[in-house]
Amino acid sequence: MNPAVTPSSSTPADGKVDAERLGRLLGDPGLAWLVDRARQRMARGRPLTGSVTLSHPDEHQRQAVERLLGRAPRAGGSLTVRLDTVDAILRRSGVSPDGLAVAVVALTGPVTLQAETRDREERAWEEAYAPLGTLAPELADWAERIRGDGLVRRLARTPEAAGPLVDAAVRVLRSLPVSPPTSRATFAARNLSGAHALDEGTPLAALVLSGLRCLTGFPDGAGAEWRREAWAFAGLLKDDLSSTVLSLNLRGTPSLDWMADAGEPAVLTLRSLTRHTLVPAVAPSGTVHVCENPAVLSAAADTFGPACPPLVCLQGQPSAAALTLLRGLAAQGAALHYHGDFDWGGVRIATALRRSVPWLPWRYTAADYRAAAARVAEAPVLTGSPAETPWDPALAVALAERGVRVEEEAVLDDLLADLEPRAHRDADATRVESAADTTGSYGPRR
Repeated sequence: MNPAVTPSSSTPADGKVDAERLGRLLGDPGLAWLVDRARQRMARGRPLTGSVTLSHPDEHQRQAVERLLGRAPRAGGSLTVRLDTVDAILRRSGVSPDGLAVAVVALTGPVTLQAETRDREERAWEEAYAPLGTLAPELADWAERIRGDGLVRRLARTPEAAGPLVDAAVRVLRSLPVSPPTSRATFAARNLSGAHALDEGTPLAALVLSGLRCLTGFPDGAGAEWRREAWAFAGLLKDDLSSTVLSLNLRGTPSLDWMADAGEPAVLTLRSLTRHTLVPAVAPSGTVHVCENPAVLSAAADTFGPACPPLVCLQGQPSAAALTLLRGLAAQGAALHYHGDFDWGGVRIATALRRSVPWLPWRYTAADYRAAAARVAEAPVLTGSPAETPWDPALAVALAERGVRVEEEAVLDDLLADLEPRAHRDADATRVESAADTTGSYGPRR
């Protein structure tokens, strides 16, 4: 039985139907196809006139039509019945004085117009999407996109299931990025239906992940590792130990002080960063250099050891640990100077970092790129989709024009020259001499 019609449906009202005779006349299983075709026409708002045809009927279906019409159907590979004829038979016989439409309703239940069904369903979907209107302006394009691309419909299937899904996703996105970072399970337990609400593979996780990429500017990608990094970039972590950042010559804890005295890189976990306050050993200018690739930090440690000014390495996309560290340094007054690869991926990383932490370009402008590209022999061809460079719009133009990529390793000598202790010695003389007297190991290692 189909669901009952609403009062606004155009289904004919019940007439006086002889149910017993109607069952014998039109309720035969061999005529089920005929009744179904009539019902489909009614649902589409079409009149019950003209012919309906059944291809490849079996013998039982032919015999049922013969009994209904009082004659053998025409020979051939198909079976054709005029609905006008059936309607006339029902009226003339008194089985259904109001005709075929009332008979179909009596046999199969009220018919709902498909247009009304579609209208009700669309209204239900609009109600399900309503929470999207409360999102911040930077998510407006994403909200419009998921309305059109069918993501929510694929995840939820029905508007009844979509409503709670969209509402939960909006609540999560309005809370991002999370600071200080926390585990996804802890966040979900506090804000959603349970600790597993944002587990991999859930519809809510898929929808939120789609939105947080737009919110944070995290580059598109795929795979479990990429998803973990995207979540972490928004402050939602698998745990507080797997998120790390590399540093050189930062101070603030006994272990960091020991590593800085030795001039050795340190691996900082998010756990340690959220439990201790790190005070960087920087010059009075408060400068901390930030690079994208570990090769730069390793070379700086090899070249200058404990005399190298503070340096932080993102190791690609900035992790939750890296963002926590850099935000803390910036809050203490440090001026962050950033350098990355001269390619579209590199500038996307820089732009993503810029959304969370203020920084100044460190040899990372259009002029720097053109100079480096002119010196690098056989530079790789630039690939990927272009991206904006808000800190220096001319850089994106230069990248597109030159069409080659220049990795940090190719300009390593320039970067090391900026980290040369002599460049900082006047400003840092007091601190450097004091540290040298205390440790006996301060000085460049060549």
